[in-house]
Amino acid sequence: MIATPDRTPLSRDFFDRPVVEVAPDLLGRLLVRTTPDGPITLRLTEVEAYDGPNDPGSHAYRGRTARNDVMFGRPGHVYVYFTYGMWFCMNLVCGPEGRASAVLLRAGEIVEGAELARERRLSARNDKELAKGPARLATALDVDRALNGTDACAAGDTPLRVLTGTPADPDQVLNGPRTGVAGDGGVHPWRFWIANDPTVSPYRAHVPRRRRS
Repeated sequence: MIATPDRTPLSRDFFDRPVVEVAPDLLGRLLVRTTPDGPITLRLTEVEAYDGPNDPGSHAYRGRTARNDVMFGRPGHVYVYFTYGMWFCMNLVCGPEGRASAVLLRAGEIVEGAELARERRLSARNDKELAKGPARLATALDVDRALNGTDACAAGDTPLRVLTGTPADPDQVLNGPRTGVAGDGGVHPWRFWIANDPTVSPYRAHVPRRRRS
């Protein structure tokens, strides 16, 4: 018999820990996105940790900017950034205030509200692809910069909340290099995923962009 996932919201203390501890512990948790059309619930299956000043791959490695300001705030807030001029990606801030670390939400399984996610992910060939990758995940959940700074631990109504769910079996959690990260940051094995889960995105090493002639 499959146990019913725990719907208790995760507390701020959950996120107020080192990012490399929080990241694997997020696997199996439920992310609830409340939209005007109804809720969409996603079970997290793949994440990446980014450790601020200790991590050349982090947006906060060189200090505070207008773009990464949320990363320096209280844990449990949502950091959304725009990339490649076309996609949004969503992170959850971790560690003590001022530390600037966050977990990138890379992939998950839509377990409720799939019909709403399908409307936003018309190119998905099946439901396993609805949130298979960070940009797809944000698109499926209708996430953009308007949600940057949202407190996922706030009491009452909030557009994003993380629930306890059913944590992944530690024996099923794998880790390796982060996708597409170059240079010194590329060596950190801070990508975590649930083994053999069909919603996990394929790993891709960093490929330098070619200059246009």
